[in-house]
Amino acid sequence: MNTRMMTLAAAVLAASSGAACAAPAGPVTVTSPNGQAAIRIAQDGASYVVTRGAETVIATSPLGLEFDGQPDLGPLELEKVTTSKEDRKIPLVATKASVARDHYRAATLTFREHGDGARRLLVDVRAYDDGVAFRYRIDGSAPVRLRGEKTAFVPVGDPECLISEAQGAHEVPFARQKISQLRDNLGYDVPVVCNSTSGRTAYAITQSQLEGYTGASLWREGAGLRVHLSGTPGRAAPVYESHGGLRTAWRVVMLGNRAGDLIASNLVGNLNPPAQGDFSWVKPGKAAWDWWSGPLVGMKPDMAAYRRFIDFAAASGFPYYLIDAGWAQGSGGCCDALPTTDITRAADGIDMPALVRYAAEKGVGLILWAHWEHVRTRMDEVLDTYARWGIKGVKIDFMNRDDQDVVDFYHRVAAATAKRHLLLDLHGAYVPAGLQRTYPNFITQEGVMGAEWDKMKTIITPEHNLMLPYTRMLAGPMDYTPGGFRNGTPATFAVHDVGPLVQNTRGQELAKYVVYDSPLQMVSDDPDAYRDAEGFDFIRRVPTAWDETRFVSGEPGRDIVLARRLGKTWYVGAMSAEAGATTKRVPLDFLPAGRYRATIWEDGATPNNVKRREVDVTAHDGLTLQLAGVGGAAVVLERK
Repeated sequence: MNTRMMTLAAAVLAASSGAACAAPAGPVTVTSPNGQAAIRIAQDGASYVVTRGAETVIATSPLGLEFDGQPDLGPLELEKVTTSKEDRKIPLVATKASVARDHYRAATLTFREHGDGARRLLVDVRAYDDGVAFRYRIDGSAPVRLRGEKTAFVPVGDPECLISEAQGAHEVPFARQKISQLRDNLGYDVPVVCNSTSGRTAYAITQSQLEGYTGASLWREGAGLRVHLSGTPGRAAPVYESHGGLRTAWRVVMLGNRAGDLIASNLVGNLNPPAQGDFSWVKPGKAAWDWWSGPLVGMKPDMAAYRRFIDFAAASGFPYYLIDAGWAQGSGGCCDALPTTDITRAADGIDMPALVRYAAEKGVGLILWAHWEHVRTRMDEVLDTYARWGIKGVKIDFMNRDDQDVVDFYHRVAAATAKRHLLLDLHGAYVPAGLQRTYPNFITQEGVMGAEWDKMKTIITPEHNLMLPYTRMLAGPMDYTPGGFRNGTPATFAVHDVGPLVQNTRGQELAKYVVYDSPLQMVSDDPDAYRDAEGFDFIRRVPTAWDETRFVSGEPGRDIVLARRLGKTWYVGAMSAEAGATTKRVPLDFLPAGRYRATIWEDGATPNNVKRREVDVTAHDGLTLQLAGVGGAAVVLERK
């Protein structure tokens, strides 16, 4: 940034919060509170640049909208700039931290189209220490119809990125590819995670606050990635239509030294409205689950079988049991929205209120699976029925879209379940965009290629498992569904739809409960798999929501060490995709002063073995963890 531009940026942001400034004679730069991250908007509103420190991360990239039914905006001139700043702490419910600091500098740029009857376009810009974001707004009550956005992200150079193809369920592996290697005419999913050409900055391109808008994918266009809005199936145009005015989703660039440093970021959530009202009733925790260990079509409805899982959850101290597909009247299998299915009635022989009472007497709450097609047309009736039965939550599946209609469904069902004090878990879902911040009862979602695929294919590899914390997890919680206790290696793995195997050691399976973010976390295997099993004592005690998250070390696709805190107790998860044994040295400088008892679960002689040991440590010490090939370890650090 040259001296003139630095002076201009300082002048723009020196104004008091909410102050309107005359239009400057040049680009407008908004700089983060620590002075490191910055976004520069051209004076004509046609482009932007993102920098971090002295390096440009996103080169000059286009801005703008494509209208349907009216001409695109002509040449723009900057009419005024309104600046603001924020520094507040937002209490969080059931997530990776107990508090989020919302600290940024912001500006709203008002652009006016040249000529008579000129239209206005507003661009909201925020700069946080860990990233930047922008969105478009059009004031007024007239509907706005869009063909798309002109927005693109043009990385400096040709960086290597972690990238996945966009598809309906967002269950696709990540690969390392340069921008120049991406295919034309193919959409790529958010987040896209890259390293700058200098290697000093890791950044993730994603989106936030889709409310009232539509989802998007990224398509290679020249040296950049252009935003491609998701249209409603069967409707050629417009891709998006508002009821009046326009407020797009935030376009986000997360920034840090390393990809792992982005894991603790609250940026995606901070761009959404905080929760309103009392959500203290939202209780995170683990759930017994019947589908993963059983047949693909789901378990046949059976009171005794359901009670077996309830008994297991109660004996293990888990607050929930998720009854998956097949429980409802006329289900006929797991995955089709059959017209014969009535999700307000249980299958013959199933007394749902009696089952709820049986579970409640044992301290267990029930969560029910439902196909979204059966929910969206009868939402109030369905949710009122579940609330009357005493159900604690609902898992809704198979949306497999992120267009305007489905985005609207997410917001309606999040609000409707919150009103009835029901937890919400969305599957066949798009990647999170921060809606959990506004509705903490929306406790987890899929949009990830998780362990369910172990029942069908060989694609859940250790490398894939070690990609997820650095990519998909940056956007929000992911219902990966860990807990497989039939452990092996890629060489010994075989596909079994009943009693599936996993391609990593049990030590790594334990570590997933620390590393993978999901406040409602499945314990996926059959109760018999856990009976007297090594390592199950860790699963019983590990929390699912946290006060603090710290990235310790690791590289995408290779390994990770992540620490999380609840109260005064710290938990550490270590995972490796290496084929051979590795040693992880874990510094403990994140600990407060004092002595701690470290209880360690690490790989044993075979993939199904776990060794447990204890050692006393302080913040000045380090832990040495021994990981087998495709292995892992879990640690609990308790103040003595």
